[in-house]
Amino acid sequence: MDKLFHGMLRAFDCGDKAGRRRKADRSKKVKGTVVLMKKYVLDFNDFNASVLDDIHELLGKKVSLRLVSAVHGDPEKGLRGKLGKPAYLEEWITTITPLTAGDSAFKVTFDWEEEVGVPGAIIVQNNHHSQFYLKTITLEDVPGEGRVHFVCNSWVYPANQYKKDRVFFSNKTYLPSQTPAPLVKYREEELVNLRGDGTAELQEWDRVYDYAYYNDLGDPDKDPKYARPVLGGSAEYPYPRRGRTSRPPTETDPTTESRLPLLMSLNVYVPRDERLGHLKMSDFVAYTLKAVGQFLKPELESICDSMPNEFDSFQDVLNLYEGGIKLPDSPLLESLKENIPLEMLKILVRTDGEGLLEYPMPQVIKENKTAWRSDVEFGREMLAGVNPVMIRCLQEFPPASKLDPKIYGNQSSSIREELIQKQLNGLTAEQAIKMNKLFILDHHDAIMPYLRRINTTTTKTYATRTLLFLKNDGTLKPLAIELSLPHPEGDEFGAISKVYTPADQGVEGSIWQLAKAYVAVNDSGYHQLISHWLNTHAVIEPFVIATNRQLSVLHPIHKLLHPHFHDTMNINANARPIVINAGGILETAVFPAKYSMEMSSAIYKNWIFPEQALPADLIKRGVAVEDANSLHGLRLLIEDYPYAVDGLEIWSAIKTWVEDYCSFYYKSDQTVQKDEELQSWWRELVEEGHGDKKGEPWWPKMQTVKDLTEICTITIWIASALHAAVNFGQYPYAGYLPNRPTLSRRYMPEEGTPEFEELKQNPDKAFLKTITAQFQTLLVISLMEILSMHSTDEVYLGQRDTPEWTADAEPLEAFERFGKKLGEVEERIMRMNGDKRWRNRVGPVEVPYMLLYPTSEGGATAKGIPNSVSI
Repeated sequence: MDKLFHGMLRAFDCGDKAGRRRKADRSKKVKGTVVLMKKYVLDFNDFNASVLDDIHELLGKKVSLRLVSAVHGDPEKGLRGKLGKPAYLEEWITTITPLTAGDSAFKVTFDWEEEVGVPGAIIVQNNHHSQFYLKTITLEDVPGEGRVHFVCNSWVYPANQYKKDRVFFSNKTYLPSQTPAPLVKYREEELVNLRGDGTAELQEWDRVYDYAYYNDLGDPDKDPKYARPVLGGSAEYPYPRRGRTSRPPTETDPTTESRLPLLMSLNVYVPRDERLGHLKMSDFVAYTLKAVGQFLKPELESICDSMPNEFDSFQDVLNLYEGGIKLPDSPLLESLKENIPLEMLKILVRTDGEGLLEYPMPQVIKENKTAWRSDVEFGREMLAGVNPVMIRCLQEFPPASKLDPKIYGNQSSSIREELIQKQLNGLTAEQAIKMNKLFILDHHDAIMPYLRRINTTTTKTYATRTLLFLKNDGTLKPLAIELSLPHPEGDEFGAISKVYTPADQGVEGSIWQLAKAYVAVNDSGYHQLISHWLNTHAVIEPFVIATNRQLSVLHPIHKLLHPHFHDTMNINANARPIVINAGGILETAVFPAKYSMEMSSAIYKNWIFPEQALPADLIKRGVAVEDANSLHGLRLLIEDYPYAVDGLEIWSAIKTWVEDYCSFYYKSDQTVQKDEELQSWWRELVEEGHGDKKGEPWWPKMQTVKDLTEICTITIWIASALHAAVNFGQYPYAGYLPNRPTLSRRYMPEEGTPEFEELKQNPDKAFLKTITAQFQTLLVISLMEILSMHSTDEVYLGQRDTPEWTADAEPLEAFERFGKKLGEVEERIMRMNGDKRWRNRVGPVEVPYMLLYPTSEGGATAKGIPNSVSI
C-alpha cells in the first residue's frame, strides 16, 4: 500500500513537473546571435544608407526573423513548417560598427513556441532602406535540440524588392527524400525562385541563375570590325554556357547582346551572392581591372606613341623591373596625381609619383637574368612552367596530323631522322620511341586551320611542333623545331614547313632562339585561351549555374561543391567586356587576335569531361601508364615531372575526400538513382550547361556512387588545382615577355634579306622586334600580374570559410583528414624541391615548382591552390 501511495506521489510530482516545464517552455526565450555586415560599412561612400536605415529602425521598420518548424506542419498552408512569431534584431542603432569593412553581431530573442518546435529554417525580412550581407544566425538552448546554426552568406535586400520571402536553412544536410516534411515546400520553392522565369530583366538584387550563349563578345554597333560570332548553340561554334544577363540585343545584330558602357562594364549582372567579396574588391580587382580596361590601355598607347615602339635591348626590358620607364607628361597623368592618393596611384598606373612605370621582378629572372634562354629551361617549363599540360609522349615518327587531308592536304611533319640522329645518344628514332624517350610539344593541328586568317592581322607566326629527348638525368633536350605555314596556293595543298635544330653560336644560335620564341608564342596563346580560359573558367561556369538551380543548399553535393564555385561567375563576367571581348586585351596582345575566342570554340569540340581527370589526362598524353604496383596506380614516363608528381598527390587527396564524403550520404547506387535533385542537376548540366555536347557518349551516367564521386572529383580538380597550376605562374614565368612572348610580328629572317643582316649584326634587337611590341608587353604583363594575385581573404583547398558548414560529424572528420593530407603534400613538395636529384623542380632559373603547393599568403606568390576559379 505504501509503495502504491509513494508511486502515486511520484507520478503526481512528475506530472506537476511536466506541467511546470510546459508552462516554463511557453514563457521561455530563445536567444540568438546574428552576424552581418552593413552596406554602408562595405561602401563607405554611401553614408545615406546608414542614416536612412536608422530612421527606418526608429519608425519600426526593423529586420525581422521568423522561425520555421522542421517538425510541425501547418495544415492550412499545405503542411509547410509552422511559423513562429516575428523577432527583431536588437540595438541596430547602438551596436558598434567597425570603421573598416567587417562583421557586426546583433542579438535577437525569440519567444519559444511549442507548436513550432525545433526550427529548420528562418525567414528573414529586411524592412530597412538598404541591403546587408547576412553571414550567420546562431540559436542557443533550443528546447529539444540545443544549438542550431544557420550559414547564410547572402545579401538580403529590402523586402519590397523580393517577390518571395528570404528563407535560410540550418546547417543540417538532407537528401531530397530525407527532408523533414515541413521543410519540403520551402526547399522546392527556393530552387524555383533561383531558376527564375527565363524572361524577366534581371536586377542587381535578383538571385536568378540561368544560361546564355557567349553572344556579348562583339560590339557591332560600335563598328562592323567588332562583330564576332555567337559562341554556343551551334555545331559550327560550340561552347559552354555562361550566366544570363538579360541585356537587350544590339541594333545592328539581334543575335548579339548589347554591351554596357565601359565605365559600367564591371557591373554586368551576376546573381548578387556571386559578386566578389569586399576584401577582394578592395585588394585589387576593382581597381586594377578598371585600370587595365579604362585607364591603363589608353594611357599605355599614349606612352608608346610618344616613345620608340620597340625595346632595343634586353636591358630596356629589364628597366621595367629595375628602375622603371619614365612616363611622358600627360594631362591625364597630371590629373590623376592631383586627385588620387599616392597609394592608389601606385595601384592604378604603376607609378611611384615620380612618373616611373615600374613592375615587380618576375621570378624567372630574379636569380639569373639569362638562364631563361637555355635549352634546359625551355624544356623544363613544359613540365614545370605555367602550361605543363601539353607535352605528350611521341608514338610515331615522323609526327602525324589528325587534320582532314581532304581539307588541309598533307600536314604530316617534315622532321626527318637524319636531322636528329646525332642527338639520340646512339639510338634510332624507332628505338627512342619504344624506350619512351621522345616527346613532343605539338601546337600544329590546333593552330593551322586558323593560321592563314591569323596572319592577315598584325600577327606573323607559324604552327609549331617541338621534338624533345628525355635524357638520363630526367631533363628534356630539344631536338628540333618545325615551323609551318599554310600553302600559298590553298589549304588543300598542305603545309610549307621548315625544321630548325639547336645551335648556340653565331647566326645559327640566333635563329634557334627565334625558333624557340615562335614555339613560346604558340604555347602562350594556347595556354591563355585553352589551358586557362576554356578548360577552367569557361567549362566550370555551367556547373556553378546548374548547382544553384537544381541542388538545394540542404543537399550534400551542394555543400560539397559550393566552395569550389566562389567568385567564378563574377570573374568570368568581368573578363567578357575587358579581356576576351572584341578589341579586348587578349585580341590586342595574344597572337590569334580577332580569332582568339573563335579558335577556342573549335578546340572545345574536342573537350571530353572524363579526360579532365588528371590520371586520364596523363594516360591520354602518353606521359603515364597504368601500373597497379606504382603510387596512385600510375607510372610516370618522366619521373621528374613536377606538375604530374604534385598533381597526383593533390588528385589522390581530393578523390579520397570525395569518396569519404559521398559514401556517408549514399550507401548504395539506388540512392544515387532515386535522388531527384541530383539527377536533375546532372541532366541539366549535360543537356543545357554543356548543351552543345549533350549527345556525347562519354558523359558519366550518374547511376552509381562511383559515377558521383568521379564527377565531383573532376569538378573540384578543375576548379582548384588545375586552375592554380595554369594561372598563378603567369607573372612569375611570363611577366618577363621575352621568356613567353604572346605574339610575333614578322617571320623568320631569310638569308639575303635586311632582316637577316640585322639578325647577324644585332641579334637581341632583331629578337625583340620579332616578338611582342612595347605597348602589348606593358598591357599583357599588367594583366598577368592581376591574374597571378591571391587576395588576402582567399580560402584554399582543404579550408572552409566557416567551420560549421555542416552539422554532420563524420564529413567534418573526413574534411579534417583531407586538410592534414594536404599539409603532408606541402611538406613533400618542400623536400623534393630541396633534393638536387630532381633537376626539373628548380631548373636553371632557380624557381622552385610551387604552383601546386596548397596554401599561400596574399599577393603574386607562385604558389597556393584556391578552392575555386576566383581570379
